[in-house]
Amino acid sequence: MHAWLCETTTGPGDLVWRELPTPEPAADEVRVAIHAASINFPDLLTVEGKYQVRPPLPFVPGSEFAGKVDAVGSAVTYLKVGDPVAAIGSSGGFGTHACIKAAQAIPLPPGFALEDAAAFAFTYGTSHHALLDRGQLKAGETVLVLGAAGGVGTAAVQIAKAAGAKVIAAASTDEKCEACRGIGADETINYSRDNLRDALKTMTGGRGPDIIYDPVGGDLAEPAFRSIAWRGRYLVVGFAAGGIPALPFNLSLLKGASIVGVFWGDYVRREPAANARALGELARWYAEGKIKPLIDTLLPMSELPTAYRRMAERAIKGKLVLVNR
Repeated sequence: MHAWLCETTTGPGDLVWRELPTPEPAADEVRVAIHAASINFPDLLTVEGKYQVRPPLPFVPGSEFAGKVDAVGSAVTYLKVGDPVAAIGSSGGFGTHACIKAAQAIPLPPGFALEDAAAFAFTYGTSHHALLDRGQLKAGETVLVLGAAGGVGTAAVQIAKAAGAKVIAAASTDEKCEACRGIGADETINYSRDNLRDALKTMTGGRGPDIIYDPVGGDLAEPAFRSIAWRGRYLVVGFAAGGIPALPFNLSLLKGASIVGVFWGDYVRREPAANARALGELARWYAEGKIKPLIDTLLPMSELPTAYRRMAERAIKGKLVLVNR
């Protein structure tokens, strides 16, 4: 097998493409011949040593991938060679093969494209947990999605629409805003040009959004929170802008609003049954055509450095997927 190896957490520029022994699955594992893997923002943080999960060195990065089972451990009875599966974790995806716990494999229903499956669970799982579980979104409410053209942002736009919400998508360019309209956003705000608070006031008749989905952080957080509706829910999803904002607590008091943390990775670990139900609902929505990953680009696995560069530059709309051919 071949894989990109992270031997030092000095960034993606020091990853190396290596030939490695093809691993054999342990009793409770399966080996997956990887067809496609997507890059997520935590993949960048992980190779820089900045993510909360730090795999021991050396490791193969890549937190989300899909392919077909090509070897099965002796204790695994419910998966067989040839089964299409997706997988999520902290590492392993940026290569040709990976051994994973059988319990970690997500069997794919017929008709689920492997490229879509490699760009699905991480972002849609996060956004479903954020909006429907932590945010308790109800049909008819208004959702503001910050960073709406990114991976979790595009998933949030689609999930909010599928749940019956009005969606305002905020992004940094007109091109990204147009992409958000193409996946169902009702209104868009280019926050590199438009005043966020003024635009929200106009679009909501002065009421403000019921839910703010924020994977960005930084300077957008406070003006967004100042615009939230009474009893609104501010979902803290991540800090792609780099800065972790400090919101004045009196804003929460004045709006009767909640600041709600969203940590999907720990949700998966602590509440696996609830996560399985959520992924089942998302798979049904995919089959019904209600949601579908927005894939910016398909690149060969050999071009992983390009993928990392585009992720660092925030130049990806939706998801970038790497494929082994």
